[in-house]
Amino acid sequence: MHKAETQTWMGMEHRSQPLLPWSKFLRRMMKSGGLATLIIGVGLLIGVLGYHALGRLGWLDSLVNASMILGGMGPVNPITTTGGKWFESIYALFSGVALLTSMSVFLAPALHRMLHKLHLESFDK
Repeated sequence: MHKAETQTWMGMEHRSQPLLPWSKFLRRMMKSGGLATLIIGVGLLIGVLGYHALGRLGWLDSLVNASMILGGMGPVNPITTTGGKWFESIYALFSGVALLTSMSVFLAPALHRMLHKLHLESFDK
């Protein structure tokens, strides 16, 4: 296989390949957005179930607390159980990583395209 035909391990085009057409780039952004949404959705589900089971909150309060923690705002309802406090602590750490990961996954194609375009422009000169 010729070097220009290869792709990186992430499925992005190699620096020696031309810039991806706009329609394919938008498709790549949609896939990244879907994966980022899945990461946030799974994180939210974990939070709702954990707050409900371990924090002994109702479903709506569990959703509110999980959403606020996952969004980086902080809890709304106080947790009084020991298991709930352990869960809340671990979930807060997990949420920070999940938020950063989802944004990285979502923005990776745009950043790659920008860097690829800059590299092609400097390569042409």
